[in-house]
Amino acid sequence: MPQQSAAGPLIQLFPLALIFIIFYFLLIRPQKQKEKEHQKMLAGISKNDEVVTLGGIHGTVVNVKDRTLILRIDENVKIEIEKNNIAYIKKP
Repeated sequence: MPQQSAAGPLIQLFPLALIFIIFYFLLIRPQKQKEKEHQKMLAGISKNDEVVTLGGIHGTVVNVKDRTLILRIDENVKIEIEKNNIAYIKKP
């Protein structure tokens, strides 16, 4: 009857560890970097920036608060939204 060495279970875990490493570098790490860039963009929003929301609404920032901001989307039409709902700032 052959005996299994202690390296047997370690060799079986190697493919699982390799898959985790691949997932980390292809999915998890880029997502974290993208989230950091988005938070940095949100921190830099100021009055008169033209932005687009996640819902596709285009507007101009009228007032910036701690967690929300007020957008002017048309003459005499203003809405208050959460900062996290800003997709991007339009560049001139």
